[in-house]
Amino acid sequence: MTSQKLLHTSKCLLYGGIAGLSLLWGSCTCHRQQLLQDGIWRAELSVSHGRQAPFLFEVANAKTDSAVLTLINGEEKTLLTGIYYVADSVIIPIEAYDALIKAHISDGVLEGRFTKNYIENDTGILFKARWGEAPRFAATEQPATADIDGKWDILFVSDGDTAHNVGIFKTENQAVTGSILTNSGDMRFLEGAPTATGIQLSAFSGLTPYYVELNFVGSNAFEGALYTARNSITLIGSRNDRAALADPYSLTKLKRGADYLSFKLPNTDGQEVSLANARYKGKVVIVSILGTWCPNCLDEAQYLAQWYRENRERGVEIVGLSFERKDDLDYATTAVNNFKKRYGVDYEVLLAGKVGSESVAKVLPEVDKLFSYPTTFFIDRKGQVAKIYTGFNGPATGLFYEEWKKDFNDVVDGLLDKK
Repeated sequence: MTSQKLLHTSKCLLYGGIAGLSLLWGSCTCHRQQLLQDGIWRAELSVSHGRQAPFLFEVANAKTDSAVLTLINGEEKTLLTGIYYVADSVIIPIEAYDALIKAHISDGVLEGRFTKNYIENDTGILFKARWGEAPRFAATEQPATADIDGKWDILFVSDGDTAHNVGIFKTENQAVTGSILTNSGDMRFLEGAPTATGIQLSAFSGLTPYYVELNFVGSNAFEGALYTARNSITLIGSRNDRAALADPYSLTKLKRGADYLSFKLPNTDGQEVSLANARYKGKVVIVSILGTWCPNCLDEAQYLAQWYRENRERGVEIVGLSFERKDDLDYATTAVNNFKKRYGVDYEVLLAGKVGSESVAKVLPEVDKLFSYPTTFFIDRKGQVAKIYTGFNGPATGLFYEEWKKDFNDVVDGLLDKK
């Protein structure tokens, strides 16, 4: 018997209550189980106001126990493994975000729901997909002539509140890619196409589906909306080649009279760690406030993990403080260990408690207010906080990401040179 049939048989025994081998083959459809097909699939997730957020994914090795599904968002590729089958459904775990897709599979069509495991009794949102090469968005016969390429000031308007953000987009071969930057971080890789009146974009990398509709008002402005699973936000854009966010070093501050961070927290082995440990004394230390549930934190970690391997011998250390979704030590330990393994993190990541202002106030009493995950503290050789950077704009933001990397290295170089 092949390994695939053994896997299906075990699922039948587990879920079907089969009392004997003869009944197994007589009443279970495991030997007729439909599997995912290798190749490209076009999928949709339902978002608010009856919209659909389309995305593409690719399946490889579908007929083996090591099937891989890759979510595709422009240049971003997110690998999902551990796929398995239960009766007539396929289960696609999204480990990084403690979520999954469960869908009935029939003749190259999937229908089911995307749910988040950490939400008790989550009903999820509707998911459907069809196998076969297809564009994310159908081509428009007469697309709008206005040009989306470049930088934009974008106002988010919701319930009377207004927030200033920045958009950056480019068009190539009728495909539009880009991102929207906020002071908390960026919206990852958006991908889309022109419409008759503007642009439509979407993204899904495993946590939150986004769908964006933009309608041009002349050649230098647009109006539209951002749709998520439960909400929508009005967008008002104006072209600005010098568009920029608020200074990320100006947002998070220490309380008056505070110069140091005094946390003492356990790592995943149960050992208490603080900046007073010998490992950090006399070194420049980067303290990253993160959560393994936070997409921008994952982008930052991907950069920091490699950077640390290349720079640790210069007298610099990194330590992460992870605030997780549940006040559960086993849950947090598993989440952090998986995070470290996935991104090759060699520096300490400490268990800081449940995400929320109460935990932050307890762990970081010196901080006036934490605005964003991630937030990065730069500590000099004497242990004093030299700078605090709020948010993170990653690879999807193009030039902004390149500017961040240069600034990050300039800050660290300056602290290393300072005696």
